Amino acid sequence: MPSRSPAKRAIKQDRAVKTRHDILNSAITLFARRGILATTMAELARAIHMTPGALYWHFPTKEDLLLAAIEELHQRFVASFEPLLLDMVKWPAAKQLEAFCKHVAQFLQDNREHGIFYGMVGAEAAENTEDVASALRTALQVYVTAIQQIIRYGQEKTKEFRTDVDAQTIANALIFGNIGLVVQHNLFRETLSYAPIVQSLHQVVLKGILK
Repeated sequence: MPSRSPAKRAIKQDRAVKTRHDILNSAITLFARRGILATTMAELARAIHMTPGALYWHFPTKEDLLLAAIEELHQRFVASFEPLLLDMVKWPAAKQLEAFCKHVAQFLQDNREHGIFYGMVGAEAAENTEDVASALRTALQVYVTAIQQIIRYGQEKTKEFRTDVDAQTIANALIFGNIGLVVQHNLFRETLSYAPIVQSLHQVVLKGILK
Protein backbone atom coordinates (compact mmCIF):
# COMPACT_ATOMS: atom_id res chain seq x y z
CA MET A 1 0.00 0.00 0.00
CA PRO A 2 1.51 3.38 -1.00
CA SER A 3 2.19 5.74 1.87
CA ARG A 4 0.24 8.93 2.38
CA SER A 5 1.91 12.08 1.07
CA PRO A 6 2.39 14.99 3.49
CA ALA A 7 -0.05 17.86 3.24
CA LYS A 8 1.55 20.75 1.39
CA ARG A 9 0.77 24.44 1.30
CA ALA A 10 1.36 26.55 -1.78
CA ILE A 11 4.69 28.25 -1.14
CA LYS A 12 5.65 31.10 -3.45
CA GLN A 13 7.90 33.41 -1.48
CA ASP A 14 11.57 32.67 -0.88
CA ARG A 15 11.12 33.48 2.78
CA ALA A 16 8.39 30.86 3.13
CA VAL A 17 10.58 28.26 1.41
CA LYS A 18 13.44 29.03 3.81
CA THR A 19 11.06 28.81 6.78
CA ARG A 20 9.89 25.39 5.68
CA HIS A 21 13.50 24.28 5.29
CA ASP A 22 14.33 25.52 8.80
CA ILE A 23 11.31 23.72 10.22
CA LEU A 24 12.35 20.44 8.63
CA ASN A 25 15.95 20.75 9.85
CA SER A 26 14.79 21.42 13.40
CA ALA A 27 12.23 18.63 13.22
CA ILE A 28 14.80 16.10 12.03
CA THR A 29 17.09 17.05 14.92
CA LEU A 30 14.35 16.87 17.55
CA PHE A 31 12.84 13.63 16.30
CA ALA A 32 16.32 12.08 16.17
CA ARG A 33 17.02 13.13 19.75
CA ARG A 34 13.64 12.45 21.34
CA GLY A 35 11.58 10.28 19.00
CA ILE A 36 8.06 10.75 17.72
CA LEU A 37 5.99 10.49 20.87
CA ALA A 38 8.17 12.72 23.06
CA THR A 39 8.42 15.54 20.50
CA THR A 40 5.47 17.93 20.40
CA MET A 41 4.57 20.54 17.84
CA ALA A 42 4.65 23.18 20.58
CA GLU A 43 8.20 22.19 21.47
CA LEU A 44 9.24 22.36 17.84
CA ALA A 45 7.65 25.79 17.46
CA ARG A 46 9.67 27.05 20.42
CA ALA A 47 12.88 25.57 19.01
CA ILE A 48 12.54 27.56 15.80
CA HIS A 49 11.09 30.69 17.48
CA MET A 50 7.75 30.34 15.75
CA THR A 51 4.19 30.46 17.00
CA PRO A 52 2.34 27.11 16.98
CA GLY A 53 -0.19 28.64 14.58
CA ALA A 54 2.53 29.48 12.06
CA LEU A 55 3.96 25.98 12.35
CA TYR A 56 0.54 24.42 11.78
CA TRP A 57 0.15 26.57 8.66
CA HIS A 58 3.11 24.77 7.10
CA PHE A 59 2.32 21.34 8.57
CA PRO A 60 -1.26 20.77 9.76
CA THR A 61 -0.30 17.70 11.83
CA LYS A 62 2.79 16.10 13.34
CA GLU A 63 2.31 13.23 10.92
CA ASP A 64 2.50 15.63 7.98
CA LEU A 65 5.74 17.00 9.41
CA LEU A 66 7.20 13.51 9.80
CA LEU A 67 6.24 12.55 6.27
CA ALA A 68 7.83 15.73 4.92
CA ALA A 69 11.00 15.09 6.94
CA ILE A 70 11.30 11.57 5.52
CA GLU A 71 10.80 12.91 2.01
CA GLU A 72 13.40 15.64 2.59
CA LEU A 73 16.02 13.22 3.91
CA HIS A 74 15.38 10.83 1.05
CA GLN A 75 15.89 13.58 -1.52
CA ARG A 76 19.12 14.71 0.18
CA PHE A 77 20.50 11.18 0.21
CA VAL A 78 19.59 10.48 -3.42
CA ALA A 79 21.04 13.83 -4.53
CA SER A 80 24.30 13.07 -2.74
CA PHE A 81 24.82 10.06 -5.04
CA GLU A 82 24.44 11.95 -8.31
CA PRO A 83 28.16 12.83 -8.76
CA LEU A 84 29.06 9.16 -8.24
CA LEU A 85 26.48 7.46 -10.46
CA LEU A 86 27.95 8.26 -13.88
CA ASP A 87 31.30 6.74 -12.90
CA MET A 88 29.85 3.76 -11.03
CA VAL A 89 28.03 2.28 -14.03
CA LYS A 90 31.38 1.77 -15.78
CA TRP A 91 32.91 -0.22 -12.91
CA PRO A 92 32.92 -3.92 -12.03
CA ALA A 93 30.31 -4.95 -9.48
CA ALA A 94 32.73 -5.29 -6.56
CA LYS A 95 34.04 -1.76 -7.09
CA GLN A 96 30.47 -0.44 -7.40
CA LEU A 97 29.42 -2.09 -4.14
CA GLU A 98 32.51 -0.86 -2.31
CA ALA A 99 31.93 2.70 -3.54
CA PHE A 100 28.25 2.56 -2.59
CA CYS A 101 29.07 1.35 0.92
CA LYS A 102 31.76 3.99 1.40
CA HIS A 103 29.38 6.71 0.29
CA VAL A 104 26.63 5.56 2.64
CA ALA A 105 29.07 5.43 5.54
CA GLN A 106 30.49 8.88 4.78
CA PHE A 107 27.04 10.40 4.35
CA LEU A 108 25.87 9.06 7.70
CA GLN A 109 29.11 10.12 9.37
CA ASP A 110 28.70 13.66 8.02
CA ASN A 111 24.95 13.69 8.77
CA ARG A 112 24.74 11.62 11.95
CA GLU A 113 21.26 12.79 12.88
CA HIS A 114 19.87 11.56 9.55
CA GLY A 115 20.69 7.96 10.41
CA ILE A 116 19.52 8.36 14.01
CA PHE A 117 16.25 9.86 12.71
CA TYR A 118 15.69 6.77 10.54
CA GLY A 119 16.44 4.48 13.48
CA MET A 120 14.34 6.33 16.06
CA VAL A 121 11.37 7.05 13.82
CA GLY A 122 11.42 3.57 12.32
CA ALA A 123 11.32 1.93 15.74
CA GLU A 124 8.38 4.01 16.94
CA ALA A 125 6.41 4.29 13.71
CA ALA A 126 6.35 0.53 13.19
CA GLU A 127 4.13 0.25 16.27
CA ASN A 128 2.25 3.54 16.24
CA THR A 129 1.97 5.35 12.89
CA GLU A 130 1.44 3.20 9.82
CA ASP A 131 1.54 6.05 7.27
CA VAL A 132 4.92 7.17 8.59
CA ALA A 133 6.20 3.59 8.76
CA SER A 134 5.09 3.01 5.18
CA ALA A 135 6.81 6.18 3.97
CA LEU A 136 10.03 5.18 5.71
CA ARG A 137 9.88 1.65 4.28
CA THR A 138 9.38 3.07 0.80
CA ALA A 139 12.40 5.38 1.09
CA LEU A 140 14.69 2.74 2.57
CA GLN A 141 13.63 0.20 -0.04
CA VAL A 142 15.13 2.44 -2.74
CA TYR A 143 18.58 2.04 -1.15
CA VAL A 144 18.11 -1.69 -0.59
CA THR A 145 17.08 -2.16 -4.22
CA ALA A 146 20.14 -0.25 -5.47
CA ILE A 147 22.50 -2.56 -3.55
CA GLN A 148 20.50 -5.61 -4.55
CA GLN A 149 20.89 -4.72 -8.23
CA ILE A 150 24.66 -4.29 -7.86
CA ILE A 151 24.97 -7.69 -6.19
CA ARG A 152 22.88 -9.40 -8.85
CA TYR A 153 24.97 -7.71 -11.54
CA GLY A 154 28.04 -9.21 -9.90
CA GLN A 155 26.40 -12.62 -9.71
CA GLU A 156 24.88 -12.79 -13.18
CA LYS A 157 27.00 -10.55 -15.43
CA THR A 158 30.52 -10.02 -14.11
CA LYS A 159 30.58 -13.31 -12.12
CA GLU A 160 32.47 -11.66 -9.24
CA PHE A 161 30.05 -12.65 -6.49
CA ARG A 162 28.98 -16.00 -5.13
CA THR A 163 25.59 -17.17 -6.32
CA ASP A 164 24.76 -19.00 -3.09
CA VAL A 165 24.07 -15.73 -1.24
CA ASP A 166 20.76 -13.92 -1.44
CA ALA A 167 21.15 -10.42 -2.88
CA GLN A 168 18.10 -9.02 -1.11
CA THR A 169 19.23 -10.32 2.29
CA ILE A 170 22.74 -8.88 1.90
CA ALA A 171 21.34 -5.54 0.71
CA ASN A 172 19.05 -5.27 3.74
CA ALA A 173 21.91 -6.21 6.07
CA LEU A 174 24.11 -3.45 4.67
CA ILE A 175 21.52 -0.66 4.81
CA PHE A 176 20.09 -1.49 8.22
CA GLY A 177 23.50 -2.40 9.59
CA ASN A 178 24.70 1.10 8.73
CA ILE A 179 21.70 2.72 10.41
CA GLY A 180 22.12 0.52 13.48
CA LEU A 181 25.80 1.42 13.76
CA VAL A 182 24.99 5.14 13.67
CA VAL A 183 22.57 4.64 16.56
CA GLN A 184 25.10 2.52 18.47
CA HIS A 185 27.88 5.04 17.89
CA ASN A 186 25.65 7.81 19.22
CA LEU A 187 25.36 5.84 22.47
CA PHE A 188 29.09 5.12 22.71
CA ARG A 189 30.44 8.21 20.95
CA GLU A 190 32.77 9.11 23.82
CA THR A 191 34.67 5.83 23.56
CA LEU A 192 33.94 4.42 20.10
CA SER A 193 34.99 5.70 16.67
CA TYR A 194 32.42 5.33 13.90
CA ALA A 195 34.70 4.74 10.90
CA PRO A 196 36.43 1.53 12.11
CA ILE A 197 33.21 -0.27 13.06
CA VAL A 198 31.41 0.54 9.82
CA GLN A 199 34.50 -0.41 7.79
CA SER A 200 34.54 -3.75 9.59
CA LEU A 201 30.93 -4.41 8.63
CA HIS A 202 31.61 -3.62 4.99
CA GLN A 203 34.78 -5.72 4.86
CA VAL A 204 33.01 -8.75 6.28
CA VAL A 205 30.15 -8.47 3.80
CA LEU A 206 32.24 -7.62 0.75
CA LYS A 207 34.80 -10.36 1.30
CA GLY A 208 32.07 -12.82 2.21
CA ILE A 209 30.27 -12.55 -1.12
CA LEU A 210 33.34 -12.55 -3.39
CA LYS A 211 34.12 -15.77 -5.22
